Amino acid sequence: MSSIDRAVRNRGHHRELIFHSDRGSEYLSGQYRERLRRYGITQSMNRVKNMNDNAFIESFFHQFKTERIKRLAVDSAEQLRSIVIGYMRYYNTQRSHSSIGYVSPHEFECKINC
Repeated sequence: MSSIDRAVRNRGHHRELIFHSDRGSEYLSGQYRERLRRYGITQSMNRVKNMNDNAFIESFFHQFKTERIKRLAVDSAEQLRSIVIGYMRYYNTQRSHSSIGYVSPHEFECKINC
């Protein structure tokens, strides 16, 4: 099962959902694009040699590194995986985001879906 299948299974999807990625071969493959089409998800990619298209994810990684990784010695892939999973939970359920009115993504989703 792919990450997109798991995301749809766990979170659902709606017709306004956009999947943004770089131009990696896995995202350009016909099989992956067909899976997105089947779910009704719009695919969005960086333009060639234009990294500004990905500003939101670059901002996320900057925040992740600043808030969780800097000055931290990581001893194993398992430890890093645990750090990433913990941060993602925090980021989505507790951390406020200025772009959505200083609430967490979870709170924002509840406001528009409940």
